[in-house]
Amino acid sequence: QVQLVESGGGLVQTGGSLRLSCTTSGSSLERYRIAWFRQTPGKEREGVSYISPSGGTTYYSNSVRGRFTVSRDNTKNTVYLQMNDLKPEDTAVYYCAARMGNTVISWANYRNYDYWGQGTQATVSS
Repeated sequence: QVQLVESGGGLVQTGGSLRLSCTTSGSSLERYRIAWFRQTPGKEREGVSYISPSGGTTYYSNSVRGRFTVSRDNTKNTVYLQMNDLKPEDTAVYYCAARMGNTVISWANYRNYDYWGQGTQATVSS
């Protein structure tokens, strides 16, 4: 069982930056594939980014590619999402999600993940 905890959300102006963190208490993340999702009211969770257990493979949605960077430090049991050049449309609750194993999956489908954090709110003002 993995309990994920996100942090780092907040309120920034357009063009600003935030760095989100995803960590666990009492468990190791190093064997887990981690993805970041975001959700706004009335909409389905949207896959934002993915990182493999080693950090060697990363994916991004078209809407954030070039602005967001996912990384991980397995020695600190933490996965990061650096968000730069933020836009009002990036406003959402951001979640990290985890899955073990190496089965080929659609990384951006939230149904493919077993463990979720509680989310952290990121708000970008115009």
